[in-house]
Amino acid sequence: MRKSSISLFSHLSRRSSKSFSPLLSRNYISDPLSSSPSSSSPTRFRSCTQLHGLVFKNTQFQANPSRNMDTLAPQMSSRQRKTKERSELEDAFESATTSEEMRRAFKEMESVFGEKELALACLKLGLKLDQEGEDPEQTLSFATRAFNAFNKEDDDSDSSSGNKPSFLVAMALQLMGSANYSLKRFNDSLGYLNRANRMLGRLEEEGCNVGDIRPVLHAVQLELANVKTAMGRREEALENLRRCLEIKELMLEKDSKELGKANRDLAEAYVAVLNFREALGFCRKALEIHKEQLGQNSVEVAHDRRLLGVIYTGLEEHEKALEQNMLSQKVLKNWGLGSDLLRAEIDSANMQIALGKYDDAINTLKGVVQQTDKDSETRALVFISMGKALCNQEKFSDAKRCLEIACGILDKKERAAPVDVAEAYSEISMQYETMNEFETAISLLKRTLALLEKLPQEQHSEGSVSARIGWLLLLTGKVSQAIPYLESAAERLKESFGPKHFGVGYIYNNLGAAYLELDRPQSAAQMFAVAKDIMDVALGPHHADSIEACQNLSKAYDAMKSYALAIQFQQQVVDAWENHGPSAHDELREAQRLLEELRKKARGTFLNDERSIKALPLPQTHPSARSSQADFL
Repeated sequence: MRKSSISLFSHLSRRSSKSFSPLLSRNYISDPLSSSPSSSSPTRFRSCTQLHGLVFKNTQFQANPSRNMDTLAPQMSSRQRKTKERSELEDAFESATTSEEMRRAFKEMESVFGEKELALACLKLGLKLDQEGEDPEQTLSFATRAFNAFNKEDDDSDSSSGNKPSFLVAMALQLMGSANYSLKRFNDSLGYLNRANRMLGRLEEEGCNVGDIRPVLHAVQLELANVKTAMGRREEALENLRRCLEIKELMLEKDSKELGKANRDLAEAYVAVLNFREALGFCRKALEIHKEQLGQNSVEVAHDRRLLGVIYTGLEEHEKALEQNMLSQKVLKNWGLGSDLLRAEIDSANMQIALGKYDDAINTLKGVVQQTDKDSETRALVFISMGKALCNQEKFSDAKRCLEIACGILDKKERAAPVDVAEAYSEISMQYETMNEFETAISLLKRTLALLEKLPQEQHSEGSVSARIGWLLLLTGKVSQAIPYLESAAERLKESFGPKHFGVGYIYNNLGAAYLELDRPQSAAQMFAVAKDIMDVALGPHHADSIEACQNLSKAYDAMKSYALAIQFQQQVVDAWENHGPSAHDELREAQRLLEELRKKARGTFLNDERSIKALPLPQTHPSARSSQADFL
């Protein structure tokens, strides 16, 4: 996501060329305009109005009359000379266009102006440096100076008025939050941004000009989303992104193309956490706005359609996905956007694979590979998809050759593009898993994990990969090795998605299976109980996987010879399968058989202690409906 300093710098620096007003004036007037959309960053807002009071005084100086020999130049007093010097320094700072020019002008101003008088200049220079992103330490220094000066001014002037929050203090806090984010001091950043958010909320409640507040409030919400994403708290970040969209809806025209871009940004954020159902509505809204404003053949419409294809794939509506992808390709081809077109063609091949059209997919990929550079990441993606198609045709030798070529390319890209490479390794490992090459799959996942552990913003991916490693180790009988990976995965994913996310439930279920395999039934029962509670909330008590977790809990109590509890949970299993009707006839019969065995054990007439605990594989589809491709990994 793009940093918000660009829009704030514009908001702060616009002014009328002839209008001067007192230093530190609070009379902001703002009119946000949409800018040209960026394909990968949130909206930028520009202000077309003047900022009254950036290091300017009311005095306007006229040029001296003609200096010929017959005219005596008027003598200026010492006070007038100082006033003129200050005005010239202010003009030099205001007319500076680069950060270097601004720094030079500011250095000269420091010898003339006091710290309180320099506050706005500190803020403006800090925003300029933050916009360039090259010196976050110095950005933080200027932001802190501005904050201290504004805060002291408020203490001096507002002590008798209830210490009302200052708009400029909030702007300084936003900049301090942004600088700390750049320095990867995420906790500090979050503290400053939350404080700025509270202050702006109070100002809004007190009736402050919303034209002033909204651009800054949007910047704070966007930065909060950045920080929470970097901390792995993606679900919370989505709430801030939704707030960003709400603010834009208040600031922009109803069908503004920039509002369309904002809807697509939010859809992409939901896709990143595999919430395809939420993403669908926002992507459709973006497409509707862009078609209306730009026409069917615009690049923005092509990007919307490509994203819509990804979303439909996630929802397992592959025919719709392919239709949107083909429409997107047509536009991208007309505009000559070769790189985007190649990615769209790879997406198309993956959709054909999902539809079982393996030969069509291979033919598509053969056409794409001819257009790629030998060591390009795009070429690696082609071979990964080719391997997937061949794997589905059970041509395992050919599939492995394709995957080996892809790995050879990706190995050289680890430093430059660690996130993309990690995602590719994870995809390749799935194909080796399909071919029952579990050791190779685990090895690739460990390489993936090594890359992700260095990237705090990928904590959710780190947790998912750890969960898959733990599952595969459990599957291959390496139970003791599996437990640390599963425990780590549970902690990472709770931090990222909250403690009641369905994926966390699957991990606890697998932890229970591992503990039971190690003959630790009490620990197993604890894990199964947590898994059941999570799945009942996330999926509902009658979902097949929730029922399986309940079944496992019954078996754990059976292993502990706590037959009363085992019977209680087994009865819940029977009741749940009965609610499924005729479609669950076999499952119901098995549940009833196990319930009768438990009753016999409780009566002391059945002594067979055989048990089979089922570890649940991590879901390949969103478990809430079995219709969305919310692959947890």
